[in-house]
Amino acid sequence: MTDHKPKQILLVDDDQLFLKLIERVFKKSGFVVRLAPSAEAAIEFLRTKEFRPDIILSDYLMLKMNGFEFRRNLMNDADFKDIPFVFLTFFSDSDLMEKGLDLQAIDYVIKDTPINVIVSKVNNILFAVDKQRELSEIEVRKAAKSLNIKSIPVKSPVIDGFSVDFWHMAYHDIPGGDFIDFIKVNERYHFIVLGDIMGKKWMAWFFTFGFLSYVRSAVRFAAFNQEYSTARIMEQVNSIICFDEVLKDILSSLSLLLIDAETGKITYSGAGDLPLLHYDHVTGELASVSSSGLLLGLFEEGDYSEREIALKPGDRLFVFTDGMIDFVDATGKKSDYNQFSKTLKPFMEKENNFTQLAQTLFAENLNEQVDDRSIISIYKN
Repeated sequence: MTDHKPKQILLVDDDQLFLKLIERVFKKSGFVVRLAPSAEAAIEFLRTKEFRPDIILSDYLMLKMNGFEFRRNLMNDADFKDIPFVFLTFFSDSDLMEKGLDLQAIDYVIKDTPINVIVSKVNNILFAVDKQRELSEIEVRKAAKSLNIKSIPVKSPVIDGFSVDFWHMAYHDIPGGDFIDFIKVNERYHFIVLGDIMGKKWMAWFFTFGFLSYVRSAVRFAAFNQEYSTARIMEQVNSIICFDEVLKDILSSLSLLLIDAETGKITYSGAGDLPLLHYDHVTGELASVSSSGLLLGLFEEGDYSEREIALKPGDRLFVFTDGMIDFVDATGKKSDYNQFSKTLKPFMEKENNFTQLAQTLFAENLNEQVDDRSIISIYKN
């Protein structure tokens, strides 16, 4: 899926005159431009995560940290190593160019090249990168389909006294790190699972099945021993992951809820997840319900707590991942939990209308989506 948003470029050069000149031309060509007067300043700026460039154009010959050292620094950082990188230089030495290309730089641009030609070259590079990304994403979709394994269920569970609905949208239609599961123990006890693997797209998706298998096993083991504690289940899952050689360096948030259809009570434990939102039908208030538990896989002791939530008829409970509150504006990626809460509020005044809510609220503004979006609604009939 080709991204039609303006392309973002980071220009790095200690020659202020050249920097301003090339900035003007890129802006006229429709780019969103950010400047850095040194490699050190560029690294500091990137780490603020206020702006993620589609490409970095950096001078080679700079004081203190030169272009090669800058590139090596980025390659050692998982957040930045895959950003396309192009060197700017006055030199045309083939050995120098070969050394730069060994650092996985996409290309070299000689500074004496007419600036409009430099802009055209960058546009061509980004076009090629987009095409390659599209081909890769198509292959991933084909692989996910052929494997026929899913981290998102097909339908909602049927629980006496409750209406449970969910909605999920993968980022750019690529399987990602969000996972959902509904585990029925018996007619009385039902578990609801919502997690989010740290990472992007299919690399995170690959690990969802490992986390899901451990959650399912811990739930079944607890049910077998008739120990229905969400905090205890969370502790067991975290302990196993911390000792798993494959998953121990992978982090994930998790919301684990147990619905007791007999008493109507909900027990909740969270691991680094967003606070749930509880709508009180009587007061009309939408309040957050938080947990202090740490991300799964972070430490062996996750300090997981347990909250009991009593829903009255007409009350609702929303469980969601950070893709629901993340968005992009002119200054970069932002998160606004409170704004998301305010956006939900007008829909609460009607009867359970989750399908309408999902269609009219979450399925719009697709270009603003920056991550997987997942939300589960629990309505007390």
